[in-house]
Amino acid sequence: MLIKSIVAGVAGSALLATVAFAQAPADKGDKMAPAASTAATSPSTYKGDWRASKVVGLSVYNDKNESVGSINDLLMDKEGAIKAVVIGVGGFLGVGEHLVAVPLDKVKFVNEPVAYTGASNTGSTTKSTTTTGAAPAAASSKPNPWYPDHAVFSATKDELKAMPEFKYSAE
Repeated sequence: MLIKSIVAGVAGSALLATVAFAQAPADKGDKMAPAASTAATSPSTYKGDWRASKVVGLSVYNDKNESVGSINDLLMDKEGAIKAVVIGVGGFLGVGEHLVAVPLDKVKFVNEPVAYTGASNTGSTTKSTTTTGAAPAAASSKPNPWYPDHAVFSATKDELKAMPEFKYSAE
């Protein structure tokens, strides 16, 4: 049993050493290819563009500022243009969620946070909400340049659930 353990240890060490030697450059005198021009990939070139990884997961509200779901995916054509947004409606942690695909031009992205302004001490329990960004000064903050704050789609949660379900298919 001891011999099997020793043989396994030596074999594992040999494999790890082989990988380490394979990653080391063979000749340090070789000149590397010149770096690509940084002007084409400078951060200022992409200023104003959003990260798709940050758009996925955004909360979606309707025109009445009611939460109706969240963005689960972005569908694009073969040229890379985004054509549709997949919105997940209902469910809990993805279980029982109803997916619908809506055209990108029907979704409005908003940079300002959703502002919740409650009634003053008048005894009223109704709240006034807005997605226009008219947030109170204390709640306002600088919008993130790499992704919007939320999305707006003109439908209620029930209307979205009544839409045909989007399914990922291999066809």
